[in-house]
Amino acid sequence: MEAIKVEHIYKQYRLGQVNTGTLSHDLNRWWSKLIGKEDPYQKITETNDRTKNNGNDYVWALEDINFSVPHGEVFGIIGKNGAGKSTLLKLLSKVTSPSKGTITLHGRVASLLEVGTGFHPELTGRENIFLNGAILGMTKAEIRAKFDEIVAFSGVEKYIDTPVKRYSSGMYVRLAFAVAAHLEPEILIIDEVLAVGDAEFQKKCLGKMKEVSGQGRTVIFVSHNMAAVRALCQKGILLHHGKLISSGTSEEILSKYINSSIEGIKPRVDFLTSDEAIGNQIIRIKTVEISPTHTYIDEEIRLKFSFWNLQSEQEVFLAFDLLDVQEQVVFGSAHVISPNLDRVYSATCIIPANLMNHGRHSINLYFHTSGMAPLYHIQSIITFEILENTRAFNYFGKINGAVRPKLEWE
Repeated sequence: MEAIKVEHIYKQYRLGQVNTGTLSHDLNRWWSKLIGKEDPYQKITETNDRTKNNGNDYVWALEDINFSVPHGEVFGIIGKNGAGKSTLLKLLSKVTSPSKGTITLHGRVASLLEVGTGFHPELTGRENIFLNGAILGMTKAEIRAKFDEIVAFSGVEKYIDTPVKRYSSGMYVRLAFAVAAHLEPEILIIDEVLAVGDAEFQKKCLGKMKEVSGQGRTVIFVSHNMAAVRALCQKGILLHHGKLISSGTSEEILSKYINSSIEGIKPRVDFLTSDEAIGNQIIRIKTVEISPTHTYIDEEIRLKFSFWNLQSEQEVFLAFDLLDVQEQVVFGSAHVISPNLDRVYSATCIIPANLMNHGRHSINLYFHTSGMAPLYHIQSIITFEILENTRAFNYFGKINGAVRPKLEWE
């Protein structure tokens, strides 16, 4: 039996309004439901694309979502801002209800959706712990047995009898996560709030989530931190504009997220003939690609180049600059390439593992004669993402510097 089963879920919102906004709309919906017809406003509802305004007030925040999560699994939900991740978590947490479809949950649910969720600002930390436990259906004795462990994990013992309205956002999250993780819910739902915490807190939280799943409890984890998703989650789904784009193992959905055009990644260009290829009357690009297409810091990277030289069979001097997301040159390299059959020139540059830093990068290409006369150049011909890759529960943020070489110490 699955811990969570989501079947054909839709969630409709009317922009700028609470509920349907007018009495006439409410009456139309009520009458349609009474006579057994479809909601008339669902027929005109559009996909939720924030970049387009077609004048329609009704949008699908979620559209035909289907997935299931077995007991004891850490399940990731990823997608860019506005994809519908938080809406889906609110449905799973029963904060709101779906417009269509069914959600089946087996077990008590604890949610950490945003800073301060489930806390009453006028109550102290101690009182909020007991309040949250009561909401989860625990007895006072059960909460008291976990109390010291919760306070120790949160690190806010000095302020436990202070109203939480006086807590910083970091203290809020520390206590809220400690409560959610230690009061033994069967299903734990965690949104991006862990990003509020510092490095030490992130390390503790990620370790605790791993421990919770090992005890047979289910964790739903939403994050933009791909390294954390990869380290924690066995399976997951990818959302885009409220639709489920992909489901599968964490490796599969991360690969599609990183290399999808919806995220602006272009790890390969490839042309079959010189006539259709980009270039000029001398140089035409055949292939430029990075391998593997989803690249991690501790993996060797191969940059493969091939091109046509239409006017000569002489050697060509090829150079490239590798740029970071701010378009600053990280480093460059160059190589003399000899011709192949049909005047096709090819070479592969190997970038060693444990050199690059986390983040998005691009490649600028330059072609010269052996005497350094320019032949052709092109900027940002490919773009790709390099990700953190660790299964240790360390801080998953970006370390300063253009590169991150793994150096020997004595």
